[in-house]
Amino acid sequence: MNPARLRALVILSVAIAAAAGLALWAAHREPAPPPPRDAAHRPVLLLLTSLPLVFGEDFSLQEAGSPALSALGTRYKVVPISVASPAELAKGRLLLMAQPMAQPAEDLVALDVWVRGGARVLLLADPMLEWPSKRPLGDPLRPAAMFMDTGLLAHWGLRLEGPDKRGPKRATVGGFDIVSVSPGVLSGRCPIGSGGLVADCAIGAGRARVIADADLLDIGELGSGARHNLDSVLAELAKLESR
Repeated sequence: MNPARLRALVILSVAIAAAAGLALWAAHREPAPPPPRDAAHRPVLLLLTSLPLVFGEDFSLQEAGSPALSALGTRYKVVPISVASPAELAKGRLLLMAQPMAQPAEDLVALDVWVRGGARVLLLADPMLEWPSKRPLGDPLRPAAMFMDTGLLAHWGLRLEGPDKRGPKRATVGGFDIVSVSPGVLSGRCPIGSGGLVADCAIGAGRARVIADADLLDIGELGSGARHNLDSVLAELAKLESR
């Protein structure tokens, strides 16, 4: 083979390898987080949770707010609600349910009607919450140890099971690499992704995204590996807004 032809083959091989490397990098590159919105253009986000996101466990002003609440506040006007009643749900069209307490049957019916009418919900339903708490077991102010499903998921065609083993687990949610803790596994007639962690359900004219973990919001306990956890939640909410 003459030197010129050999040189051309070497250049071609290098170019192919570089293109393959670039494609691989692009495939694994995380997307940009949803950008902040100015205050005048932040839509209402209803928040129903048993987790200490708005106030700390002692409900003191010194402990008010959390990293999760701060992140949500960059894009939404966060409106906490205590139950999924018709009056509370009427305050918005987008809801984050993060490990809520058990809801009365009539409020679950109201939630289902609200979603079927075109509303959107992101539900973090954790079958084995590992969130640390100073409150004793049985304290009504302690975060719910498991998602209190009284038929809602089954009504939407889903089944939630506990983890095979406890501990941190890496996954991809909303295009971001995250750390969850003892996540559950979803199955059913809705499309399921991320190894059973995420379900995407069309409910009438509305939509529900379900994630089988709520500990992912506790980034203070998860370390640097969880730096994109809140970005993933914002990305999931953005998906709901766009569909």
